[in-house]
Amino acid sequence: MIFDLYLFNLINGLAGKWSLLDYAGIFFAKYVGWILLLSLLVFLIKDYKKYWRMVVESLIVALLVRFTLVELFYLIHFRARPFVYNQVNQLIPYDVGQTSFPSGHASFYFALSTIIYGYNKKVGTLFFVGSALISISRVFVGVHWPSDIIAGAIIGILMGIMLNKLFTQLNAAKQ
Repeated sequence: MIFDLYLFNLINGLAGKWSLLDYAGIFFAKYVGWILLLSLLVFLIKDYKKYWRMVVESLIVALLVRFTLVELFYLIHFRARPFVYNQVNQLIPYDVGQTSFPSGHASFYFALSTIIYGYNKKVGTLFFVGSALISISRVFVGVHWPSDIIAGAIIGILMGIMLNKLFTQLNAAKQ
């Protein structure tokens, strides 16, 4: 917990010093995820036959991880967000009553990235970079602890790997 607070203060301590950095942090925390999702639509428009399975599987896994597995964690354990008991540089408003562990954003986008990486390494790498930027910016803007992000990323990646193997086996069995 001490290391979590140290790392949080290190990242969040940069907020509020430069307006350009604050705008970038807010942009990544709130909007880059939508850009990643819209890019999936671009894949479908570009070549539906080639990419439909990647898009559908990545969305299924990301939604399953976020709205099933992470929600189970939320029911089991409540963890207050950093701004509840600490003086932080909070750049985006957030509900005090929502638990922070694990990060739903990190679990969703890392699961999405893992499935996409299984189909296309270059695009998957870009999605992982986007997921990391989204996740770090959630600490920067003051709404998550670093351990929330790490746990969410681990859950997303592990479930992505497991479900990617399952989808691969199911697809091979159909052919």
